Amino acid sequence: MRRCLPVLGLAFVTALRAQEPLDEAANTFFLEQGLQHSQVMDHLSWMCDVYGPRLTGSPNLRRAQAWATKTFSDFGLQHARTEAWGPFGRGWRLDRVVVEVIGDNPWPVIAYPKAWSPSLPGRIEAEVVHAAALDADTLKAMDLSGKIVFTDPIREISEPFDATAKRFDAEDLLTKADQRTSAGQGRDRRAGAAARENDFRMGAPRREAMQRILAEKSPLALVDRGSKGDYGTVFVQGANAVRPADLPQGERGPSARTAGARVIPQFTIAVEHYNRIARILAKGLPVKLALELQTTYFDDDANDYNVVADLPGGDPALRDQIVMLGGHFDSWHTGTGATDNGAGSAVAMEAVRLIAAYCQKNGVAPRRTIRVALWSGEEQGLLGSRAYVEQQFGKHSALKPEHALLSGYYNLDNGTGKVRGVYLQGNEAVAPIFRQWLRPFHEHGATTLTLDNTGGTDHLAFDGLGLPGFQFIQDPVSYDPKTHHSNMDVWDHAVAADLQQAATVMASFVWHTAQRDELLPRKPMPAPRGERGPAFGGQAPGGLGRGR
Repeated sequence: MRRCLPVLGLAFVTALRAQEPLDEAANTFFLEQGLQHSQVMDHLSWMCDVYGPRLTGSPNLRRAQAWATKTFSDFGLQHARTEAWGPFGRGWRLDRVVVEVIGDNPWPVIAYPKAWSPSLPGRIEAEVVHAAALDADTLKAMDLSGKIVFTDPIREISEPFDATAKRFDAEDLLTKADQRTSAGQGRDRRAGAAARENDFRMGAPRREAMQRILAEKSPLALVDRGSKGDYGTVFVQGANAVRPADLPQGERGPSARTAGARVIPQFTIAVEHYNRIARILAKGLPVKLALELQTTYFDDDANDYNVVADLPGGDPALRDQIVMLGGHFDSWHTGTGATDNGAGSAVAMEAVRLIAAYCQKNGVAPRRTIRVALWSGEEQGLLGSRAYVEQQFGKHSALKPEHALLSGYYNLDNGTGKVRGVYLQGNEAVAPIFRQWLRPFHEHGATTLTLDNTGGTDHLAFDGLGLPGFQFIQDPVSYDPKTHHSNMDVWDHAVAADLQQAATVMASFVWHTAQRDELLPRKPMPAPRGERGPAFGGQAPGGLGRGR
């Protein structure tokens, strides 16, 4: 049976309105202050322009965390602090990078090192070998020491005749509400993701064999061109450590963050520059690159930290219960982490600022304690939020008493787009409540609920332990094709009006969760993660979910 939430239980929803009163005064305040006197873009400028990028374990993230802690205190929140989790491993910072073609026809190359790549000893000039064009026997016979190895084949690109930025239209939102998968943006996004995944995994056994050979040959550097990006947009993540030859099959090797791991310097360059060099090599002509790479490792603290602050509850019967909101504060290192996820962090900061300002203006307190959290280690696997959930609420095998005290967690981490509704993670009981809470924001574009799961964001750490954790539905804008993990993830590509709207919606949902008589309803406790496959938190019934 197809479940369509826009018309779900109309009579029941009508009856529920008496049970779920809307705080019109609070919503009026949030809308007026959040849309006309917003500070969200200033929050974002501090974290991106001043403290970006914010790679987990880096000095920039430490400085950003200190700024956020002070800012929460300035808002009037209490016990603003950093909470340690770990171990994470060594930190890393990019200090300098230069990549250029040298010779009779020199030109600069748009390039970034992968995070945790080691320094090179000064300026290095070396020939390029295009390994992707060679077979294994040829590679084994070559001396690659002192060579720069291109590991990917040429990637064909096409002109973008269709606009890359997109908002959800009515059909897209109906598709989400109906959980249909055959039309709309959800289909387009999954198709695009599948194409990139196929590009990355094409000939996976061959790639793995090539990586083993290259590790044995000790090249100077490994270079790829990424599975997406054009017009100088480069998508970069983390370096891989060399797997020790004596490591037993099936055992996980060290990460590049592990002190003492062997890491070959690794770069990603703009696809147009990669293709040009590969075409020249295919003509039998040599290409020589000059590389400069200076990086710093930080081994002084193997832990990392989440930023947490509280707005204490005022109802003696409910103040020990908690409502949470947040987003991840860390980023990759090529842009400044604006849409991933400075936007979500800035919205969470603005939402809690609006709530604190409303309380101060009216001399009131929320009934439940409201807690905001800015996570680190998300880009390496939701590490900060998972550690917090385990520390605070326990594990499947040993739940803590606090597990019963969390009403809900609200997350924002899908770029700069405005909020269009909520992913319910299969929690049908919460649908009529959220439907009521969305009503004041229909005219601002937030109308849709879907039972679907969405993957890859910090709400999954909560959902995986049976706690109500939700990610808001957001317009995709240019997140996937242009800014997500790229050098173009900067403040200028954040849409102010969208983030202002998102902050008002988040503030309202958090406030109403804190004020209602009962905790939010929960769905049945999911099986432990190891029994559910790769998606932490699992997948809602009938939903496809979304990886990152």
